[in-house]
Amino acid sequence: MAKRDFYEVLGVARNASEADIKKAYRRAAQKYHPDRNPDSAEAEDKFKEAKEAYEILTNSQKRAAYDQFGHAGVDTSAAGGAGPGAGFGGGNFSDIFGDVFGDIFGGGRAGGSGANVYRGADLRYNLDLSLEEAFAGTTVKIRVPTHVTCKTCHGSGAKKGTSPITCTTCGGRGQVRIQQGFFSLQQTCPQCHGKGSVIKDPCGTCHGQGRIKEQKTLSVKIPAGVDTGDRIRLAGEGEAGENGGPAGDLYVQIKVRPHAIFSREESDLFCEVPISFTSAVLGGELDVPTLEGRVKLKIPPETQTGKMFRLRGKGVKSVHGGGIGDLMCRVEVETPVNLNRKQKELLEEFQRSMEEGDGKHSPRTSRWFDGVKKFFEDMKF
Repeated sequence: MAKRDFYEVLGVARNASEADIKKAYRRAAQKYHPDRNPDSAEAEDKFKEAKEAYEILTNSQKRAAYDQFGHAGVDTSAAGGAGPGAGFGGGNFSDIFGDVFGDIFGGGRAGGSGANVYRGADLRYNLDLSLEEAFAGTTVKIRVPTHVTCKTCHGSGAKKGTSPITCTTCGGRGQVRIQQGFFSLQQTCPQCHGKGSVIKDPCGTCHGQGRIKEQKTLSVKIPAGVDTGDRIRLAGEGEAGENGGPAGDLYVQIKVRPHAIFSREESDLFCEVPISFTSAVLGGELDVPTLEGRVKLKIPPETQTGKMFRLRGKGVKSVHGGGIGDLMCRVEVETPVNLNRKQKELLEEFQRSMEEGDGKHSPRTSRWFDGVKKFFEDMKF
């Protein structure tokens, strides 16, 4: 009988991603797995069919050959007589089940031995940066405590010159099957704890673990514009896997320290600029800082406290894209302190001249007092 199209078998489009293919395979494997259909030859055939389609379509070279030549490009039986069981791990359905679902629970099956392999744990490193470092980007060296593959035994856990031996309890599968009435249960082998092998002569360096704990130094490139909460992923720099499993990832968590002058909101910077009473009244220019140097800020006459000035393009360019933010300068009029007698006399004279203006020099003050007067009249205090 002619083989069905592999994409049709898994129910995916021809341009499907590897992740989509894996999801489709899991669905098919769950539905047709022999353990769920013990007396169904049809389910067994469909399970094999899905397995073959999965193995071809998740291998970039085989998939390219299949896309170009169809089944003829990947037909292993025509090349060497491997037969219908080729590509299925010898038809061992418990091993296949581990291949499908192992990565869901943090592990999988390894090669022909059937031993469980486990991906290493992901790690997190909290990195504090100054605002200047976050603005410009930098490269920092960090030291991370982690488990790494033992160099003495190369991760096997066995003494140099020896090798782990196949577990006699589970036959190297890492799992044993227990019959309970009508049900057949599969559980981790109590002898090898799911590894599929046991170590008679442990490595003296790692004591049979295959991994040792050490601190490694990494150079981390911090892109310009990062902010608190951003995370940088270093693939494969987490803990080493077990039984040849892949290493986990390291996530560098960014926290930008508070700054003495600036605060940040997304791409914009904010700062408060104190100005003198006379500068607020008469106007003028003053130097204000930015993360790239000084700039002139022009203060118009009669500026009120709390007035916000925008310096365009003097903020931060976010690492997530978009334009450069602005610097928002909020002026605060500072009340003079520690006045001498002459300065006080001058201010008293100034105050008298202000009062002669009948409120026109202080319109907000006049409006406020008018409102207070009306309030008292209305309340009949």
